[in-house]
Amino acid sequence: MKSDLEAILRPRSVAIVGASNDETKRGFQAIRTLQEDRFPGAIYPVNPRRAEILGLQVYPRVSAIPGPVDLALIVTPAPTVPEVLEDCGRKGVRGAVVIAGGFAETGREGRALEAEIVERAHRHGIRLVGPNTSGLFNLPHRLNLVGARNVRPGRLALLCQSGNMALAVMVEASTRGRLGFSAYVGVGNEADIRWDEYLRYFREDADTDLVLMYVEGFKDGRAFLRAARETVRQKPVLLLKGGRSEVGQRSAGSHTGALAGSTVVAEAALRQAGVITVRRSDELLPAAEALAGLPAMRGNRVAVLADGGGHATLAADALSAGGLDVPELSAETQRKLRSILPAAATVNNPVDVAGATDADPGLFAACAAHCLADPGVDALLMVGLFGGYRIRFAEALGPIEDATAHRLGALVKETGLPLVVQSCYAGLKPEAHEILRQHGVPVHESLEIAAAAISVLARRGADLERVEARGDFVLPETPPETPAEIAEALRLGRHRLLEHEVRLLLRRHGVAVADFVLAPSADAAVATASAFGTPVAMKVVSPDILHKSEAGGVRLNVSGEDAVRAAFAGILDGAHRWRPDAEIRGVLVSPMMPAGQEVIVGAVRDRQFGPVVMFGLGGVMVEALRDVAFRVAPLAEQDARDMLDEVRGSAVLDGFRGGPPVDRSSLVRLLLRVSNLVATCPLVGELDLNPVLAYPDGLSVVDARLVLETRP
Repeated sequence: MKSDLEAILRPRSVAIVGASNDETKRGFQAIRTLQEDRFPGAIYPVNPRRAEILGLQVYPRVSAIPGPVDLALIVTPAPTVPEVLEDCGRKGVRGAVVIAGGFAETGREGRALEAEIVERAHRHGIRLVGPNTSGLFNLPHRLNLVGARNVRPGRLALLCQSGNMALAVMVEASTRGRLGFSAYVGVGNEADIRWDEYLRYFREDADTDLVLMYVEGFKDGRAFLRAARETVRQKPVLLLKGGRSEVGQRSAGSHTGALAGSTVVAEAALRQAGVITVRRSDELLPAAEALAGLPAMRGNRVAVLADGGGHATLAADALSAGGLDVPELSAETQRKLRSILPAAATVNNPVDVAGATDADPGLFAACAAHCLADPGVDALLMVGLFGGYRIRFAEALGPIEDATAHRLGALVKETGLPLVVQSCYAGLKPEAHEILRQHGVPVHESLEIAAAAISVLARRGADLERVEARGDFVLPETPPETPAEIAEALRLGRHRLLEHEVRLLLRRHGVAVADFVLAPSADAAVATASAFGTPVAMKVVSPDILHKSEAGGVRLNVSGEDAVRAAFAGILDGAHRWRPDAEIRGVLVSPMMPAGQEVIVGAVRDRQFGPVVMFGLGGVMVEALRDVAFRVAPLAEQDARDMLDEVRGSAVLDGFRGGPPVDRSSLVRLLLRVSNLVATCPLVGELDLNPVLAYPDGLSVVDARLVLETRP
């Protein structure tokens, strides 16, 4: 099916509304660039006060143009845009790029104006890019509506919510490596065409191998995740997220009206969809260079080849910090390395050639071949001076370095394994580095950036292996009937369920909840405790008391009739002291559970992505430890298993200091059932199961709370 974006990114004719003779104006720059690039379609300047611009006839309005118009570039001020769109509608224009700011990013009046232009565009069947955008280009089609000149062509599509960030990326690409661009779209306020639509277009674009993105917020995050999951199967998607801090989120809101949302949730959601994220702007193009030129890794095991101990140590540290493994090389590989290196060399991993390459840098190729042939190696990071031997020692070493660079590039193709090079001479751009880049091998001056590039390739490999097993982000079209507990709470005007109501709801969804009885009287509490036959926990149940412990409404390890009666009376007395008019439904009585590994399972309805499930360690310490993992519901089993592995303290689940391992399968089932609950019931706003006690055989939910969704 033909995309709506065809008329925008491959138009046969373009009208420039607000065309100008002023070289500093976008209305001049766009026409000049289209002419310089020999755009194959018709160019129609529009300005009621001009007759001719750059040799082209100027029309007073779009509807006066004699031929068909696919796309309008609108560079007039924001208040004029509604009427311009009306005129475009009369002409049958199919797409419009609205450059001006002054819309949703500016506040209430701007949001109203943005809503108006979207309504007018939809009424006439016009798709909008922007507003508040820097424009777009499609270099293979010779369409450049940004006005930027000398953009290096290539196979990267750049989608960006900031014109300055886009310019910075283009400038950096022109000064390093061999990266270039197929297309660029300044997404702007995302008022009409959204991220997922652009992503689907470039997924099918034969001129694009990789999609590069700078995002501040999503209007429909879940739609983007679905599109991303489909896209990453065919080509990588690499993303830098703005608005990670509270200050950054405020800036994003004022910049594009973006809803930045929770950074932790966003990063987890993107990772779940197979999108590769970077946190620093200086990592974006190096990551793109690695993904564009090198094969994905098959695992996370990296060999380090160095010409100095310091570089070797720092490289190993950087790789380990990125979650990569630097394993010892096989005995056979070490034997082969010893046969060509001096006795002082270190050959286990990292490999330190101990000065052997000072006289013959060609040894790098031989060592690299042995490392890449090791069955326990998935990638090679080469660090130190390579490319600088002709500068540091003798010009005569230059041809040897150049030949070695060709051999290293050939090794990548022969082995199907990636190689990244770090050299302190990268800034001098020696010929050997240019040869490596011709072979798709990146060269970086920074050890940390080089290690990050390797890490990106490991993530890409893992995503390709797991993407089919992860969830598809599709929610039920028709949610089932509202659960009785939630319906009753809403009828009574409550926004929270009482604890026994949460437990009933969870139990119906197959969750292992500790036994409980809501005792309306002391006699009932005594009878219940006697029936359990163990010490019990007792908690006040009241719609008016949220913090039970602070109100004196909790008693633990209560045993015996007298103690139960005293606890019941004490709980009621404490509750009435806390809030004299509190409505008391009774006291929840449940058996004390044996000690287990405390974990937390929860869910929240994120503003960008909808229902999200959380897993973490710590129980009452979870807020201090902040060791949690998130995934967007509905989860697949692979998602749940990934969550257990992702928390930093996941080793405690497998037994710690001689303790028994917990039943991971039970935790996976719990996560899947919580996921099903929040995915099928849109009225669940927050769910908190804390603590959950995990045992070698099974688990038990000890405490639970549920807050209803009240946002529209």
